[in-house]
Amino acid sequence: MVGTATVKRDTYEIVFDGGALGNPGKGYGSYQITAPDGAMTRDRLDYGDGVTNNQAEYRTLIAALRRLSFTLGAGAGSANVIVRGDSQLVLYQVQGTWKVKTEGLRPLHRQAADLVGQFGRVDLVWHARKHSVSVLGH
Repeated sequence: MVGTATVKRDTYEIVFDGGALGNPGKGYGSYQITAPDGAMTRDRLDYGDGVTNNQAEYRTLIAALRRLSFTLGAGAGSANVIVRGDSQLVLYQVQGTWKVKTEGLRPLHRQAADLVGQFGRVDLVWHARKHSVSVLGH
């Protein structure tokens, strides 16, 4: 569900953001995963040249979901996750509300949707860009 969600004690939170300097251009992304105990994991990613903003957003979400899935192992299937980002396109497409019209995004969409399906519950929450900047610094 794309909307609002409150972090509960048993919930992991992912904040992600991706972009490109030029569109397409040099792609980058960052994410932060916060565990229920407050422990945080952050990563900054570089995707090289020829990447669109939307590709960078998807790649960053995929990287964050993979990292959390790997960390949780068999426990991923019962985990509650809130995913927060400023890309309505990515969030609504992964949720299934919006169609994926750009051929180049379809494989990324499939990867993200498959990863979301590995967790017990995932809430997808859009927030304004300023929130991504305050958490991730870009």
